[in-house]
Amino acid sequence: MIISRTPFRMSFFGGGTDYPAWYNEHKGAVLATTIDKYCYITARYLPPFFEHKSRIIYSKMEHITNVEDIDHPSVREVLKFLKINDGIEIHHDGDLPARTGLGSSSSFTVGLLNALYALKGKMPTKEQLATEAVHIEQDLIKENVGCQDQTLAAYGGFNFIEFGGPNHLQVRTVTVSPERLRELQSHLMLFFSGFSRTASEIAATQIKNTPNKTKELTEMYGLAVQALDVLKSGNIVDFGKLLHESWQLKRSLSEKISTSHIDEIYNAAREAGAQGGKLLGAGGGGFVLIFAKPEDQPKIRARLKDFLEIPFKFESLGSQIIFYQPNSGLVA
Repeated sequence: MIISRTPFRMSFFGGGTDYPAWYNEHKGAVLATTIDKYCYITARYLPPFFEHKSRIIYSKMEHITNVEDIDHPSVREVLKFLKINDGIEIHHDGDLPARTGLGSSSSFTVGLLNALYALKGKMPTKEQLATEAVHIEQDLIKENVGCQDQTLAAYGGFNFIEFGGPNHLQVRTVTVSPERLRELQSHLMLFFSGFSRTASEIAATQIKNTPNKTKELTEMYGLAVQALDVLKSGNIVDFGKLLHESWQLKRSLSEKISTSHIDEIYNAAREAGAQGGKLLGAGGGGFVLIFAKPEDQPKIRARLKDFLEIPFKFESLGSQIIFYQPNSGLVA
């Protein structure tokens, strides 16, 4: 039996510039981190004592005989990609709900790849996990997804990731002191808006609009670069102001990115003292990130008392195998 643990991500700047529709012709970059909320994948070869050959357990349970019959697109395509034909059992658990803007789908794909490679006795590099997860989601499943989620889930940590050109998917670890990262973290609050959405459907409208949003996306790329400079040596409050500026640009990319409900949450936080923030992920719902000085946070918390606040910390490990006993099944 193998258990992988893969973190969810929190993206601050540059989301939208990591889609092929943009970075095939322009520079893209995101500034983002992973947090201590995880996707767990348990995998083992299933003993041949059942009517079904394989069992897949997530929000539903699938008993299947042929890989082609698996409903879950990531499980189906990863098993085909790795050429696993033996009976298998896969079980998913997550610390936070899916489809809420934290890259959970890509964390699932990366974690599944990692677990199944371990089951085969192989240890992929972080780069391999990231690029293969991108290939599976973009080319095999044909989801409307970018490249940041898979890359962050695989590598972990606080990163500035550049997209496009000859050095596509260049991952640069943000080298600032632990004290500086703690200062940033102390200014962040995470609230659940109360509903989820299908990111691929929302992203499709944004991708369709990309040719008409060159100015906005170029500015968003520039803000990612500016925010990196602020994080290294600037006034941390300016990070929050840039978040606000970036969120206004992100909202303009598609009418489906924000909603009146999200706007109410964000505006209430701003009225209570927040410098900035954003809706995480492609848009439509999920988690709202708020940037505010620590002394202003009690007032913001009171204004948003009807919404669940999620405590979190930054993490730096990426996808890990946390339990490894490959011979526990009956199939070698």
